Amino acid sequence: MAARAYWQGQIRLALVSIPVEVFSASKSGAKIRFNQIHEPSGKRVSYEKVVEGIGPIDRDEIIKGYEISKGEYVLLEEEEIEAVKIESKKTLELVQFVDTCEIDPLYFEKPYYIAPKDDLAEEAFVVLREALRKSKKVALGQLSMRGSEKLVAIRPCGKGLLMETLRYADEVRKGQEFFSEIDESKPKKELLDLATTLIDDRSAPFDASEFEDRYADALRKLIDKKAKSKSKKAIIEDVDDPDSASGGNVIDLMAALKKSVGEKKPAKKTAAKRKKSA
Repeated sequence: MAARAYWQGQIRLALVSIPVEVFSASKSGAKIRFNQIHEPSGKRVSYEKVVEGIGPIDRDEIIKGYEISKGEYVLLEEEEIEAVKIESKKTLELVQFVDTCEIDPLYFEKPYYIAPKDDLAEEAFVVLREALRKSKKVALGQLSMRGSEKLVAIRPCGKGLLMETLRYADEVRKGQEFFSEIDESKPKKELLDLATTLIDDRSAPFDASEFEDRYADALRKLIDKKAKSKSKKAIIEDVDDPDSASGGNVIDLMAALKKSVGEKKPAKKTAAKRKKSA
């Protein structure tokens, strides 16, 4: 089944307009989601709209409110909210270009693929892609749809383009407030050299397929096992984890680093295999 486009329109660079289609690059369906079930009956739990001190209410009695202080709200009608919504547009204007490394990873939110809508759009699409690649720049613009306006960054991605929605400045917390009490002193040179050696030994090209979500895998196995057993009895299996062994938090950092550097690293073997096959 062909993927459904998240957005269709045109990217505009000055006087050049490029018809494109935007597709989600991530899959939400891969996550395991649970429903709340009433155990005695086995039926799904539904939710009622309830007001404290009053009880269940009708949906048509509900209005949206923004809390300005504890227990005090500004009430807004749907018509008022609709009136300030941004009109959806079919044009994404590229208004600025920045260096690829200039955007802090904290601002990146969700990825999307951009492809030319048809053969006629392909030439201009390829020109934009290669111009971004050659200049090592990321294009910025604001995409208006579904009543809101999203800040987006566009960069080359293989034969296509990758669009990532960005958080606005007021949506990102500054990290320094959490780091203020960390000592500013430098580590000992020998400790730093050992840690650097450990990092170098375990360095390898990134391949997401080498990593598995062990929790999700265990959940799927548990669900399959429970479905086959058709039993309501809890299935609890102990898993031995050498990393969770009890002990004090005080460690000899120098000895731990030296021991780590001396051990064989799977990642190093993987990297060596790749070099031979390259």
